[in-house]
Amino acid sequence: MPKKRTVASFCVILSLLLLPLVLSVPTRNRTPTVEQIRNRHGEREVIVDNGIIRVRFSSPQGLITGIIYKGIDKVLNPRLRTRGYWDITWQAEDIPMRLDRVEGTKFRVINRNEEQVEISFTRTWDFSMHGSHVPLNVDKRYIIRNNSSGIYTYGIFERLPEWPEVEMGLIRVTFKLNPERFDYMAVADERQREMPRDEDRDIRHGRAKPLDYKEAVLLTNPHNPSFKNEVDDKYQYSCEIRDNKVHGWISTNSRVGFWIISPSAEYRSGGPIKQELTSHVGPTAISTFISEHYIGTDMETQYKAGESWKKVLGPVFIYMNSDSNGEDPHINLWEDAKRQTQEEVESWPYGFVASPDFTSRQERGTVRGRLLVNDGFETPARFAHVGLAPPGEAGSWQTNTKGYQFWAETNETGYFTIDNVRPGTYNLYGWVPGIIGDYKHQYDVVITPGSEIMLGEIVYEPPRSGPTLWEIGIPDRTAGEFFVPEPYQTMINTLYLNHTDKFRQYGLWQRYTELYPNQDLVYKIGTSDYEKDWFYAHVTRRVDGSTYASTTWQIVFDISSSLSRQGNYTMQLALASASQAVLQVRFNDEHSIPIFATGHVGRDNAIARHGIHGRYRLYSINVPGRLLRNGTNTIYLRQAKAEGPFQGLMYDYIRLEEPPITLGY
Repeated sequence: MPKKRTVASFCVILSLLLLPLVLSVPTRNRTPTVEQIRNRHGEREVIVDNGIIRVRFSSPQGLITGIIYKGIDKVLNPRLRTRGYWDITWQAEDIPMRLDRVEGTKFRVINRNEEQVEISFTRTWDFSMHGSHVPLNVDKRYIIRNNSSGIYTYGIFERLPEWPEVEMGLIRVTFKLNPERFDYMAVADERQREMPRDEDRDIRHGRAKPLDYKEAVLLTNPHNPSFKNEVDDKYQYSCEIRDNKVHGWISTNSRVGFWIISPSAEYRSGGPIKQELTSHVGPTAISTFISEHYIGTDMETQYKAGESWKKVLGPVFIYMNSDSNGEDPHINLWEDAKRQTQEEVESWPYGFVASPDFTSRQERGTVRGRLLVNDGFETPARFAHVGLAPPGEAGSWQTNTKGYQFWAETNETGYFTIDNVRPGTYNLYGWVPGIIGDYKHQYDVVITPGSEIMLGEIVYEPPRSGPTLWEIGIPDRTAGEFFVPEPYQTMINTLYLNHTDKFRQYGLWQRYTELYPNQDLVYKIGTSDYEKDWFYAHVTRRVDGSTYASTTWQIVFDISSSLSRQGNYTMQLALASASQAVLQVRFNDEHSIPIFATGHVGRDNAIARHGIHGRYRLYSINVPGRLLRNGTNTIYLRQAKAEGPFQGLMYDYIRLEEPPITLGY
């Protein structure tokens, strides 16, 4: 006979029935509290609570194990042990690539008052940890403030010069959200949608099929049939750092948003147009501080013997919001997240951060000036990017990860202000839309606390040897102006249908073989249109199965009787991307020795990862006039590496210049 239901079990059932009522009880903000407890498994935990948001940390590891927001429990994925965490990918000469979850060994309360609580989880490295942990001293900080619906987090990472050599390719903070709640993702105004589930990517159980690289899958049997035959790939949601200020997820049913807000880019690597991951299927939200994404191994991620390093990464703000009215919560929550982002940007640098390694506003400096361009005559550098970064060659900021960078945009008359700069020695760099090359100011810029440096008018003279004979494209450091084909209808992301970012569709590189099955691209100056006739990426051609062939593009142009056979022409060739490629340039003889070759160049993977640019490169190629002819001439651009589908180039801009004009007296 079945056992009688006990009073205790009845109470459990009753409590489950009343749970929605309990969760709906209104909350109020209060002075943040911090307490140390042991959970039901006997594990030590730290709980910080301000009445709006309650955050649970493992102690002393410093992993975020749970978030309750306004009574809504299980914001993070309850099925995962690692839900909110920092991590680093690293390797050394005798140690293969591995992941360090950056778990602390010591917990302490840094600051506790009526306004906020700041806590710290630290780990100090010593040689007994060699091989098991990245050789860094780490200090993970979290701040929860009064009347705030979020968590500030930042990290202080330090390397001592006597420690082993190491390469650190990625440093980030990641949050794994509850898939039963969060279903809608937003990266930008025009880049947001309902998302598939992580289980929909399961290849082993027949929900998806693998594609040409592991991050991309074709959804064949998703839980929501509307996603069938769509491609899911986290790189489709990458974003340039200058625009990567807020992204996150929305729970449509709970009408709650979870956002990562980055109020500054000073602590990120690679400059303002480097692309980084944002949010993606999981549901996952990340903030990447240092990575090789869209640049590759050219990034400065190696630390040699005798080299010291210390950097503050963050703070970033993990913001939660809610919407209770009857309108579309997606619109309201996204707009509120943008409003909060603007508030955080205006508050930067924060005045409430306790670490002395985080430089306050009063300790920082400002640089002002005006940038002009002299490309035959002086004009204001309109809407140019101007920035302070560690000393190096022109353009070196693209690969820098070790220092801080501070960027601003000039106005329509070329004036700029770079404020809130940490003390230090920098070079001033820049580039101008519509102008080739990279600018570097001839003198170092030394920032001291409270300093205001007036540079006055500075002039960029871009590379030029003579008048323009012809040009292809727009010098904007991207391949965005060129022909991007339509996607395969059986492998689409519906977000990017009829979208300005159509280049983010999967498999576009394969369309080249279909458009040019037997003969490669031929572009005729004066007749062809680069928006229609210049394929966005110079890729290999699939021959059959897994066999690929090199491709040779042609530029056909005419020179009149003004040809100078004794003079030297100049070909300005700017690359927006290079992925394990070898570019060879020949004039009028496809089988001759190249007059220029890049050698093996680039590992930015921008072709595979739906980026319209990676690392910018400019080559000024000397072309002896004796190689040219009166009448029709042909340039052969050969991409000679052909071991797979993703080897190739993206051109930014090509220009042929006549010999310099000499004045006779």
